[in-house]
Amino acid sequence: MPETADTKSRSVLISGASIAGPALAYWLDRYGFEVTVVERAPTVRSGGYPIDVRGTAIDMVERMGLLPCVQAAHIASRELRFVDAEAHVIGTIPPYELTSNQTGRDAELPRGALTTLLYDLTKERPIRYRFNDSIDTLEDDGSGVEIQFKSGDRHRYDVVIGADGLHSRTRRLVFGPEEQFNHYLGYCFNIFSMPNDMGLSHGGIIYGEAGRTAGAFAVRKSKDVFAFLMFASDDLPFGAHPDVEEQYKRTAAVFADGGWEVPRLLEAMRHAKDLYFDTVSQIRMPAWSSGRVALVGDAAFAPSFRSGQGTSLALVGAYVLAGELASQDEPSEALAAYERIMRPFVEANQALAIKGNGFVLLPRTPQELEARNQILAALAAGEGIGVRNDHAREVHSMLSLPDYAQWLHEERSK
Repeated sequence: MPETADTKSRSVLISGASIAGPALAYWLDRYGFEVTVVERAPTVRSGGYPIDVRGTAIDMVERMGLLPCVQAAHIASRELRFVDAEAHVIGTIPPYELTSNQTGRDAELPRGALTTLLYDLTKERPIRYRFNDSIDTLEDDGSGVEIQFKSGDRHRYDVVIGADGLHSRTRRLVFGPEEQFNHYLGYCFNIFSMPNDMGLSHGGIIYGEAGRTAGAFAVRKSKDVFAFLMFASDDLPFGAHPDVEEQYKRTAAVFADGGWEVPRLLEAMRHAKDLYFDTVSQIRMPAWSSGRVALVGDAAFAPSFRSGQGTSLALVGAYVLAGELASQDEPSEALAAYERIMRPFVEANQALAIKGNGFVLLPRTPQELEARNQILAALAAGEGIGVRNDHAREVHSMLSLPDYAQWLHEERSK
């Protein structure tokens, strides 16, 4: 039997049905809350590039009963191949050395596979999903939060949680413009799919020059690959809502004389129907809650893909937030405890994006490009020079999950 309160006396609205939102909904429902999830898309989004679940997040997934499914979806990438402008191979790296994954413990799977698993786990529970809708206005009067939805409906909730991503509307409504929290890390990226006519399987191919990187990645033996074009820029190239044509022109100008398959990638980018582009940024906030409204996942503490920990932080944050809301009488105390537990873990993982070995994938300067090529040459020669970051592995697992279910069981037995 799931852990439930004697009566469902507290209502929670979660904005966002990607990863943090459904994970939070699952735990809150188990703890006896009335849960509604609002999502502006018509359904949970499938597909998507590969993401990683590591360290403490694996423990959380195991507690949800999803670990066998996550492990079954593991895509088992084998190598990243680095080439020069003429497509000559410079060297290869096992991808899990680069990402510091723990073999047999951590998992890499398509983003859509994880979102589907989380949604399937929650859709049959008494959790209400409001698709094709979003929060229009929000008013916290101290005893509850009045919500006006885009659809015109109005409802009142005890607590509202923004799990709506890097460009969170919930955050903007409650805490103000994104610019004050968005810390740009100096890169811009484009990701899109194109036919897999490069013979790629279980891995990727990367062409890099100082300040710009192009490549493609195949999930197992997929018929399409995820292509990417990334470049360094000292100045923030655009705001939260850039123009697609402007972004294409900007990227084409950066890669105008690029070698390898760059011209073909640019053409595929121009016609891609699933183009996703943004800056490489982190969200850093002095507080993740205000009154009865809180943030979780990328909305609160996006670490950027350079850390590789966005998904894991979202999962762990959802678990801790739900547990604190369940075990504390007052939302203010619960939200303060959530932040106190999570902040050291979040900040350590965010630091990985800045202090790690990101130059291997995104060399910014000629010096970083040369350092990368020396590592590749040493590996090709069988020398013991690797890129595994043991410190990163320690950070991935530095938080031990509280056992909220056991605590609640003991409280109710008194």
